[in-house]
Amino acid sequence: MSKANKNIKHLRALKGWSQSHLAEVLEIPRARIGSYEEERCEPPIDVLIKLSDLFHVAIDALVRCDLSTVKSDELIRVGDNRILFPILVDEEGEDRVEVLTVQASAGYLGSYADPEYIGNLQRMSLPFPTHGKCRAFPIRGDSMLPLQDGSYVIGRYIDRAEDLINGKSYIVLSKDEGVVYKRIYLKDENLELHSDNPLYPPYSIHRRDVLELWQFVCSMNLEDSKNQDESQSTIVKMLQNIQGKIDAININ
Repeated sequence: MSKANKNIKHLRALKGWSQSHLAEVLEIPRARIGSYEEERCEPPIDVLIKLSDLFHVAIDALVRCDLSTVKSDELIRVGDNRILFPILVDEEGEDRVEVLTVQASAGYLGSYADPEYIGNLQRMSLPFPTHGKCRAFPIRGDSMLPLQDGSYVIGRYIDRAEDLINGKSYIVLSKDEGVVYKRIYLKDENLELHSDNPLYPPYSIHRRDVLELWQFVCSMNLEDSKNQDESQSTIVKMLQNIQGKIDAININ
């Protein structure tokens, strides 16, 4: 059995709904809700789609994750029907930042809502509170000087384009562009993306094509990493080394 059976009961309870009410909303017999929750059968894809739309939970999260172990206020909604996974903390209660390496970023557009893919990302801590869901992204090219190719930008997730601040920089995931780091200006239903390097002209994308937005928190120039193996463990060690140096400065 998938975890969907348990999640149906959990999500229904969060709403305070009876089995009969959920069945009415889904337009299926009440007995089918009972059979799902008692794990006598699994919900078919058409029911999973309805549940996804109803509870704003990605189908892959419904079938792969035990949502009862995650606090509802730690879940971040992406679009209408996706959940970005919860804010992670270490043993000391400090926020943990997921690190998207150059290698992992190649599959990010197709897997950004895949719990297994996100769960396999390396993680690190920062020497300052991040106050939100954060992720580290690799920078390609020189369009955002002085950041160099191979640098990392850490962004804090925002769930609405309306929360953008004109002229601030963001990591943007879109259907056609994939992951880009740009300075953004709102223009009606479009986002106008500007590079800090004047050699690159601005361009626009429609809001509906934006899948994720991450507001700039900090950047890390890793110039020495250009000729090194870009494996996940190597990148994380570099970032942790930088963190150690910052800690030492704070102590002194």
